[in-house]
Amino acid sequence: MTREERARENFLHGMNCAQAVFLAFADLFGMDERTALKVSAPFGGGMGRMREVCGALSGCLMAAGMLFYDAEKVTVQERSALYAREQELAARFRADNGAILCRELLAGVSHDSSPRAEERTAAYYRKRPCPEICARAAHMLEEYLTEQGVVPAGGER
Repeated sequence: MTREERARENFLHGMNCAQAVFLAFADLFGMDERTALKVSAPFGGGMGRMREVCGALSGCLMAAGMLFYDAEKVTVQERSALYAREQELAARFRADNGAILCRELLAGVSHDSSPRAEERTAAYYRKRPCPEICARAAHMLEEYLTEQGVVPAGGER
């Protein structure tokens, strides 16, 4: 199964968008599933269901941080290099999806920003673009990681 397929399936099996994408890459940085799910949980629904930055993009950025940030060398240069990567990934995400904000990606879908999570029903999944956004985000990140030499081309695991 590709990471793109994993991200889609993760979302369709009840994970939030950030969890769906982040977990699809956790093997690359040696994080166990439970920890990956806990760390990424707050970023679903555009950060705590506030409909801000899309959780799928947040999952990508968290994975990039795990793969590229050297926490042993906390310098201005290290932070700047990571910020440049994050901005590149956000630009790619925006180009692919038209926006990076959850509320804009859900335009046309009745949604609110209350803290109450919605039940995951067939109707919930039918009305949302989220499974495909998660899949596209994972595909985009894998392409980036291939370009950076982190994973080989066709680097399914």
